[in-house]
Amino acid sequence: MTETTSAQTTAPTAATEPPPTVWPTLSATNARALIDFLVTAFGFQEIVAHADGGVIQHAELAWPEGGGVMLGQDRNDPEHVWKMPPGSFGAYVVTSTPDAIHDRAVAAGAEIVVALVDTDYGARNFAARDPEGNLWSFGTYRGHPY
Repeated sequence: MTETTSAQTTAPTAATEPPPTVWPTLSATNARALIDFLVTAFGFQEIVAHADGGVIQHAELAWPEGGGVMLGQDRNDPEHVWKMPPGSFGAYVVTSTPDAIHDRAVAAGAEIVVALVDTDYGARNFAARDPEGNLWSFGTYRGHPY
């Protein structure tokens, strides 16, 4: 990499280092535009975006309630081992504020593919598609206790 950019204003420290968790990954046709959309429409927080020649190679977006996603520009390289077609990603994101995120997503022009609904299992959810075609479901269901 020849160029590094970062949206992070403070370097992580041991005190702020997040706990181990799962970080789903996706690739994007226009990583910079997708990052901006995910931040504006859904409320992800851009932690870091490393670019090489203006192309986002690796970015991390934190979910304010825990976890996050990693993404980068599609490399159009058949030899790349982490080949994932842009627009083929889907995620369920746990939130305690689905109504607020829904309203934010609508205001940002997100395509709502499942309207806000109260499920028969006690959750409140909605789903949206980002500009690259990825599907994002936001809801209050936190998974089965274990």
